[in-house]
Amino acid sequence: MNTKAMVVGVVSMFAIAVVATTGYAKTVLKLGTSTQPSHIYNLAAERFGEIVAEKSGGELEVQVFPAAQLGSERDMVEGLQMGSLEMTLTSTGPMGNFIPQVKLFNLPFLFKDRESCYRVLDGEIGTQIADRFVKVGIRSLGWYENGFRNITNSKRPVKSPADMDGLKIRVMEDDVFILTMKALGASPTPMAFGELYTALEQGVVDAQENPLAVIHSSRFFEVQDYLAMTGHFYSPAVMLISEITWQSLSPENQKIVADAAKEARDYERELSIKADQELEAACAKEGMVVTHPDKEPFVKAVAPVYNNPSVIKAIGGGNAEEGQKLIDAAKAAAM
Repeated sequence: MNTKAMVVGVVSMFAIAVVATTGYAKTVLKLGTSTQPSHIYNLAAERFGEIVAEKSGGELEVQVFPAAQLGSERDMVEGLQMGSLEMTLTSTGPMGNFIPQVKLFNLPFLFKDRESCYRVLDGEIGTQIADRFVKVGIRSLGWYENGFRNITNSKRPVKSPADMDGLKIRVMEDDVFILTMKALGASPTPMAFGELYTALEQGVVDAQENPLAVIHSSRFFEVQDYLAMTGHFYSPAVMLISEITWQSLSPENQKIVADAAKEARDYERELSIKADQELEAACAKEGMVVTHPDKEPFVKAVAPVYNNPSVIKAIGGGNAEEGQKLIDAAKAAAM
C-alpha cells in the first residue's frame, strides 16, 4: 500500500472511532479534492455536505479534505475503487485512465460555450459515459465543472500559437492534453496538480493551463506573469462515490446523496460562471498581463488532434469506429 493509501486508511479508522464514541449511528463520508479550500470544488463539496446532513437528519456526515490531503486525483479515484475513500470531486484529467471514453471531453475547442457543454454532459452522451464508471468500481453522481482553461506562463505574452513555441508547460496526465500542447509548439510535462506551484516557482516548468478559478485560488499570479484567455479546453469535473460505499447505503440514503449531488452541481456551476466573470480582472489586479488571442489560429493548429488515430481509438475504448462515432455525436450535440 502506498503512503497516500495509508493516509486515507488512517483517516477512515479515525472517522470510525469518532462515530463509535458518539453513542449513535452515523455514516461518515470522506470527500477529497485536489484544490485549495477557497476553490469552487470545495465550496460545492461543503454545500453538498450541508444538504446531506439536513436531509438525513444527521445520519450522514460529509467530511471534506481539500488540497490533496488524501492524495492526487488519481490516488483518490483508486481509493474509491479499493473502498478506502468514500467520495471525491475530481477533474476529468485522471479519469481517462479508468474510462477511456472520458477523453472525449478533453478534445480542444470541442465546446463553444457552456450551453453546448451542458447539452452534451447532461444529455445522452454524458449519461452513457457516466454509466460506465460502475464497471470499474466507482459511481458518478453528476458532471460538475472545472471550466474553460486558459494559459499562464512566466516568459512572454501569448497572442498566437507562435508564442507557445518551446514553452515548458505542465499538463494533466492525459495523452490528448499532451498532443494538443505539442500541436501548439509547446513542450508538455505531465505532472500532478499538487506539485505544480513549486514546479512553477522553481522554473521546472514555464507555464500551465487551468480555469480562472484554479489560477486565482492557487495564487499562480505569484509565480506567473502572463495570462492568455485561450479557452482551449472545457474541463468538466465529476462527483464520484465508491461503489462499495454506495451499496452500503440504504435506498433512502442513496436518494439523499444523489439528490444533494445534483443540487450542489447546479450551485458549483453558478460559482464557476461567476468566477469567470470576476477573476480575469482579479488576476490583472495582481499584476498579470492579460491577453485575448484570436482563437481561430489555435483551432487550426490543434485540428490534427481530432484526426489522430490513437486519440480516436482511445476515445472508443480501443475501437476506432466507436471513437469516431462518439466524437461526431458530441460535435453535433455541441453545435
